[in-house]
Amino acid sequence: MQKFRADLHIHTVLSPCADLEMTPQQIVEQAQKAGLHIIGITDHNSTRNAKVIRNLAQKSGILVLTGAEVTTKEEVHCLVFFDNDQALDNFQQYLEENISRIPNPDGHFGYQPVVDAEENVIELVPYYLTSALKKGISSVQRYVHELGGIFIPAHVNRPMNGLFSHLGFIPKNLEFDAMGITGKTTEKHVRKHYVLENKISLIYNSDAHFLEQIGSAFSVFNLSELSFSEVKMALNQQDGRFVELL
Repeated sequence: MQKFRADLHIHTVLSPCADLEMTPQQIVEQAQKAGLHIIGITDHNSTRNAKVIRNLAQKSGILVLTGAEVTTKEEVHCLVFFDNDQALDNFQQYLEENISRIPNPDGHFGYQPVVDAEENVIELVPYYLTSALKKGISSVQRYVHELGGIFIPAHVNRPMNGLFSHLGFIPKNLEFDAMGITGKTTEKHVRKHYVLENKISLIYNSDAHFLEQIGSAFSVFNLSELSFSEVKMALNQQDGRFVELL
């Protein structure tokens, strides 16, 4: 097994709350500087800047998990990732069909540009991307797994938009691959506070909205190679793959 540093919660300029320096090229360059081998692109309720970053990162040997940070009907934030463009496109359509469309005139809630590799703006998304979907967490999870994706409740230890802060419990039959944590906390504290068994993998992410935050928090994945399937196995503690928090 080899060890790979991963930060699976990174926003781009597409997220209304992210800095405008979070462009594809600068994200890849900063990930290299931070010594990351795996990054997750997780804009709010949109996957549309993920492919360009994946394509840029291939030259540097960084594995990019393409996906989004979904806001469920309960306003719980969840990270989702997909292994191929067809699944990613299907999920993008699902997001567009189910998001509550609050207008974002003139970037009132923040600019939301879809960009290309040269930082040209292709489109400005006209509705507020952080709005909640019309689908609940269990419904989103089932669809993600139908597409062969990864489903991770994000920053479960946070007082806002976390699984426990909004629901107070893990819904029956919710099938997640891991749980994300963030901020100044430890795995030991989170497991004790929320009574989480060791069979639930925890991953530490930066939730980066600014370049300097990328890699400021990370997890170490023990894999035989860099691939989506290996990452998914590690999250589920299968075949000797696992995640550790240092």
